[in-house]
Amino acid sequence: QPGSPGAAPATAARGSPRRPAAGPALEVIPLGGLGEIGKNCTVVRVGRDCLIIDAGLMFPEEEDLGIDYVIPDYRALEQAGTIHGVVLTHGHEDHVGSLPYLLRAAPPVGGGPVPVYGMPLTLGLARRRVEETADAPAMHAVACETRRPFAVGPFEVELVHVNHSIPQACAVVVRTPAGTLVCTADFKFDQTPIGERPTDFSRLAEIGEAGVRLLLMDSTNVERPGFAPSERVVGSALDEIVARAPGRVLVTTFASNVHRLQQAFDTAARHERKVAVVGRSMVDTVQIASDLGVLRIPRGTMVPVDHLKTLRDAHVLILTTGSQGEPMSALTRMAVGQHRAVVIKAGDTVILAATPIPGNESMVSRTINELYRQGAEVVHGGPVHASGHACQEELKLMLTLLRPRCFLPVHGEYRHLVLNRRLGASVGIPEERSLVAENGSIVAASADRLVRTGAVDAGSVLVDGLGGIAPVVLRDRRQLAKDGVLIALVAVERRTGELLMPPDIVSRGFVYMRESGELIEACKKQIVEAVARCRERGATDWAAVRSAIREALGRYLFERTRRQPMILPMLVEV
Repeated sequence: QPGSPGAAPATAARGSPRRPAAGPALEVIPLGGLGEIGKNCTVVRVGRDCLIIDAGLMFPEEEDLGIDYVIPDYRALEQAGTIHGVVLTHGHEDHVGSLPYLLRAAPPVGGGPVPVYGMPLTLGLARRRVEETADAPAMHAVACETRRPFAVGPFEVELVHVNHSIPQACAVVVRTPAGTLVCTADFKFDQTPIGERPTDFSRLAEIGEAGVRLLLMDSTNVERPGFAPSERVVGSALDEIVARAPGRVLVTTFASNVHRLQQAFDTAARHERKVAVVGRSMVDTVQIASDLGVLRIPRGTMVPVDHLKTLRDAHVLILTTGSQGEPMSALTRMAVGQHRAVVIKAGDTVILAATPIPGNESMVSRTINELYRQGAEVVHGGPVHASGHACQEELKLMLTLLRPRCFLPVHGEYRHLVLNRRLGASVGIPEERSLVAENGSIVAASADRLVRTGAVDAGSVLVDGLGGIAPVVLRDRRQLAKDGVLIALVAVERRTGELLMPPDIVSRGFVYMRESGELIEACKKQIVEAVARCRERGATDWAAVRSAIREALGRYLFERTRRQPMILPMLVEV
């Protein structure tokens, strides 16, 4: 049936080159993932027909106060065209985490929801994200297989197996009337992967031989020379650490890093330790991956967390969330003594088997300090983590296998994109056939040129517990955090506008009231004078009075303190 795996158009032999017909160009519109780490989402467009690759989120920076995560602004889809489907490359949050918001924004296809294509584990993790998001539409998932092309509207799509730090990661091949596009997504060439075969070199070479009009390639590790180490290296390091640990061992990593979880379970079984899983996302991933047979848990190894108190410390291994120092994660709460089931103590060994995402370094550092404060031994960096992203020689190898006519670096901060473009030039891609784009750019690929042809609005949406918030709300939060708030309580006579009593002032986060009597009294004087000036002008509009008080206090306080607290005049009419 149309849209089902394996249902390739009858006119297109699998892997055969398509001769671009005269007509619409092959265009891509990145909505996220360029100039940043995370929030990956790309629209592939020919004419008004569109296909979306990935729908990710990005973790907030420290100044994003109260923000849970950042997602693309999917209102841009209104300008894109007809969305025929979404293809997911793998199950990491920076590629599937904003899917519920995309499904909410995307117009229905043929009266039904936009179909979502991907490998079974990827769809399972994406479905969990959709189901836990309020008001998200139902997810119409279509499970796919590698090397089995399927039709999505006018596009022919094929998934190609690549190695990454999660099973069932895939590159995406999109064959269109305007040429073939390949998106590598996150990948590396691991010759000794855990629980799966190496990257499908032969299929990538066949696709390159058939002809690739445009390549979108991961840029994350472009600054690192050589090759990324194999995931199997981490297993040896874990085994050595667990073997010499005198007490409990706690291992934290990205919840979706199933390869790392598999090695932790295997190591625990070898050393006769029971494994408890802590943290909602970790519990969900273990459940989904084990149900699908992707994660194989040795019989009798896993126990409920409440069962740990009956075991000797030397027989315990705990898998927990919190590798990025997130304030509400399980490990962070353990570190500050606020977790209900696990209390860190002397003799514990904590393994941080992940590197901090850019922007999270200070949070991770604080967590490590608190763990040491509780008496634990902490192991992080070095051999307990292997990157899932290709380094320079692997990136060159991918370019050589696919031999694209045009090259667009994606998935990285701006410097990563620039360096990846230079890497492309080093293997023979001319300057006019590559460029560094930004989110929202409309990029068109021809046989001899890659050019920007326009742009769409492609900002970010900040999501907290209540849903998306506007940038002005975050600006107010930052101002409150920086300079505090000063509230002016003013009682006035409704008809005449006269003050009925001296104004009152409340300060929070600006000055300490008991030690700032002179400043507070001066502020009250400023309020009295501002109200009097309004009366003289005959201004009885309370909005104008509030504005006058805010302006007078703001000017005076900046002159006295060089600070700009948020000023909230509250008028009480009597």
